[in-house]
This record gives sequence, structure tokens and C-alpha cells, in this order.
Amino acid sequence: MSEEEKIRRMAEFRTILEKRVREMKIELEGLQALLGLLDEALLEKGFRRAEITKPIPPAPPPSGAPPRIPEALPSPPATPLRTVTSDLLANLYIGEDSMRVVPAEGLAFNVNTPPFSSFLVERVLAKMQEKDREAAERGELTPEEILSYNITREGDIIREITIRNVTPERSRELKSAVLWTLEKMYEKTMRTDA
Repeated sequence: MSEEEKIRRMAEFRTILEKRVREMKIELEGLQALLGLLDEALLEKGFRRAEITKPIPPAPPPSGAPPRIPEALPSPPATPLRTVTSDLLANLYIGEDSMRVVPAEGLAFNVNTPPFSSFLVERVLAKMQEKDREAAERGELTPEEILSYNITREGDIIREITIRNVTPERSRELKSAVLWTLEKMYEKTMRTDA
């Protein structure tokens, strides 16, 4: 085979590779879009109603009686988050505008286990926070009303997730997203332990 023939064949091969790379990029974009749609569908299908507890104001003291010293408000009741096989994953505490997730005793959820960071933090919490910031810039929210979250860790192990400025509309979505995330993390943990 002559040198000219080799160069011509390499140029043809390069054209074929370029075309294949373009096709694969389009396929990858399509797969990523499908994955995003599936995540959204899972969130919608996984919704379970979360009870929002509001403290009941104490009854006014009878006239002439000394004023009552208010007791500390009780913490909201825990909503257990369970797998389909009823294994306890965490307890969810829903307040008037906040939410706390406390993993179950004996479970060590690592922040590096997917889909914690990629889904719950980046696609759910950070996106909600970003939308609130945009709403604040438009004057629809005050900066104090922007959703905020804190992940309390011991090393890489999640001890508690606290989310503040949770609207009732978002409460269900967040509960569902947390449950789905913990289920997936639990499955991965169980597979590695087995």
C-alpha cells in the first residue's frame, strides 16, 4: 500500500470517527434527558403526604389567675422513613417551616454514596435554593425566606440533615426525594456489606 493510499484511508477513518463521536454525543444527551425525566417521574410517583404540625397556642389563663409560664414547645412527632421491606432508614421531623432528617440508629449513610450529592444535594436542595435566590432578586421573597440546608456530619457519615424555609408545597417533594435517596444509598450499602 502506497503512502498516499494510507493517508487517504486514515482521512476516511477520521471522518467515520468524527461522525460516530457526534452520534454518541447526541445519544448521551438523549440518555441524560431521559434520566432527568425518570428522576422527576420517580419524585412525583413517590410523593407521600407529610403532616405539617403547627403548635397549638396555650389557652389564656382565667381572669385573676397568675399568668402561666410557657413550657418548652415539644419537638414535632417523628415520621419514620422506611424501605419497601419496612426497614427503618431515618426519622423525619417536620416543623412549621423546617424539616430534620435523622438517620436510624445503626445506619451509617456516607455523603460519598450515590445518589446523595448528585441527586439530593445538587438536583433537589441546591436547585430549590437557586430558585429562591432568583425569586429574592425579583423581590418575591426576602433573603431570610430562601431555602437553606445544613448537613451535620461525623467525618463522612451523615448525622442529620436540616432544611429551613420549607414551604408546604415543597414539603412533600423534599420528603419524597429524601426517602428515595436514602433507599438507594441503603441498597448500595447492603450490596457492599453482603
